[in-house]
Amino acid sequence: MKIAASDYDGTLFRNDEISAIDADGVNQWRAAGNKFGVVSGRDYGMLMPQLKHYGIASDYVICNNGGLICKVDGTALWQGNIPVEILAEIASEPCVQTSFHFAFSAADTTYLCHESEGSWIMREARQWDFQIKKITEKEILNLPQIHQFSLGYITAEESFSASEILNEKYGETIHAYPNRCSLDITPSAVSKRQGIEKLLDLMNWKGAEVFAIGDEINDLPMLKAFNGFTVDTARKEIQRQVKNIFSGVGEMLIKNI
Repeated sequence: MKIAASDYDGTLFRNDEISAIDADGVNQWRAAGNKFGVVSGRDYGMLMPQLKHYGIASDYVICNNGGLICKVDGTALWQGNIPVEILAEIASEPCVQTSFHFAFSAADTTYLCHESEGSWIMREARQWDFQIKKITEKEILNLPQIHQFSLGYITAEESFSASEILNEKYGETIHAYPNRCSLDITPSAVSKRQGIEKLLDLMNWKGAEVFAIGDEINDLPMLKAFNGFTVDTARKEIQRQVKNIFSGVGEMLIKNI
């Protein structure tokens, strides 16, 4: 049995769709007795409606850059934790205050505040019919267990700059992963690599060969740890750090069955 771990945005989901070729590759991979799952920065509620819409069956889901490991029915197997006091302190940072939104990820709910023009959270929520709970910034200290704090910027450069500031100041507690114009903040020990390693332990899949594919900086921990591949639309910086480049997830799966 082999385990495939695919990033979502920019990897499986490209040009505003999941291609029929990629969907067929997933079906062939699973029909051969292998396991397939998506490892994404997205919340469970933001991810699963799209996978169902495009007919993508999976065997597990790792959300929020490794912060939440789920069964496909949404049952949480494990989640990380960022103390609410740290969340409130980070939210007050000048580089964070320029974000379009503050989105806080719990196991079963996405909490939203500080929303302004340019935010894509509510647009996606309306399009894919997932629930958002709105709060005020003062209510951050009352949040339940949160494993990811997500921000959004006008440019990728702003996201990267904010990540450097936050990692320098709060690096013992959190890690900020830039992903184009998004910035995802997780507990410091959390990464897509850690999520996959934890999954293998939880599912008793230790020893299985893992094939990971992604296209961005937040994917690099899993790409470097496992059979790391990328897609031909990824930036050259990412392409230089992987074993092979494919036209899509479907091609990678079919060639590795």
